[in-house]
Amino acid sequence: MAHPSEEEEWIRARIASWVETYKKSMLTPVILRVVAEHQPVTVAGIAAGVASGTGWKITERSLYRTLKRLQDAGLLHGEEVEVPRTGARRKDISLTGPGEQFLAGIRANLVE
Repeated sequence: MAHPSEEEEWIRARIASWVETYKKSMLTPVILRVVAEHQPVTVAGIAAGVASGTGWKITERSLYRTLKRLQDAGLLHGEEVEVPRTGARRKDISLTGPGEQFLAGIRANLVE
């Protein structure tokens, strides 16, 4: 197999950099879309939805930080619920009214 040229390596590095920047800015609407499509949804369900919908690998820390920021902003609501048969508790997450409006505004302005 041939080794990539300097130009090909440079292009790959620029693409990788762009993808990392894009992921940071697009994580919010991606999470809101996953929640809208599956609400109420668990944190694990959100992580799975992000991975299957984008192919991105995000850390648990990054996911929890983003979810907290979205809840603090009033876009998401988390509710502790009891898991049937186990008595354990989990958090179910759903969109708030402002969250639905925010997601609709983002969708109306996306360019594909």
